[in-house]
Amino acid sequence: MAGTRFGILAGYDGSPDAEQALRWAVREAAARDVVLTVCHSLVPAYPLSAAAGSVNELARKAGERVLARGIQHAEELMGSSADVRPLLAGEPAAAALCRRSGGADVTVVGSRGLGGLAGMLLGSVSSQVAAHAPGRIVVVRGHWLPVATYVPGAVLVGGDGSAASLPAVEFAFEEAALRDAPLVAVCALADAAGSIGGARQVEDTFENVVSRCEKENPDVIVHRRVTPGPPRGALLTTAADVQAQLLVVGARGRGGLRGMTLGSVSYASVHHAPCPVAVVHR
Repeated sequence: MAGTRFGILAGYDGSPDAEQALRWAVREAAARDVVLTVCHSLVPAYPLSAAAGSVNELARKAGERVLARGIQHAEELMGSSADVRPLLAGEPAAAALCRRSGGADVTVVGSRGLGGLAGMLLGSVSSQVAAHAPGRIVVVRGHWLPVATYVPGAVLVGGDGSAASLPAVEFAFEEAALRDAPLVAVCALADAAGSIGGARQVEDTFENVVSRCEKENPDVIVHRRVTPGPPRGALLTTAADVQAQLLVVGARGRGGLRGMTLGSVSYASVHHAPCPVAVVHR
């Protein structure tokens, strides 16, 4: 068993969405044969003080019980040979995951936690982790488990030939190989550079990136789609059409403004995709 210090790092608060994220993380850890770290954030209800000591101790014990349930659930899913490790963090959940994600193969969060407001498409923790955590972040949302009316399809990746999209394409090939799934690579040209020949340059660069990764992963079946439309609509529509089991995007593309941590395409994906979304930061 190899991998990073935390392997697959899963944020867990006991909510239904966190349970779904944990199931996804279990499958990822098993596929990669790495450790699974289940992280629960413990933030005291009151500032630490002698007067609040008993309250903080009760909060710690409650947090330990939540984390123990997550560990038990993960071990039941993975079996007796599983390497599942608890992590009780004494800081806000987003900060805890962002600080540790650089030491993980993949960081996994649910779309909303216990503190999410009704009607929100994405919780604040998931939003912050997707935008600011280094490495590969997966927001588990939509359909992905095989059930009577749904069978997971291809891994889907969006690419525009930019430097930011290369790690996303590489990760998408990894995931497709792990799942023995086809890969659909989409290049949308509507946001291409406005100069003469800009769209052709983007398409050629995209093809070079996909072809290189294809040679490194000869067992992955690749379907290319080049569309003149905007990337947000192209990716969300394709994800529904192919019943994608994972949509992979770079944190920012060619059109991202300097200083932005999450571009418009990745932002739309984590909020609206019908399947789990991986945001890959350089």
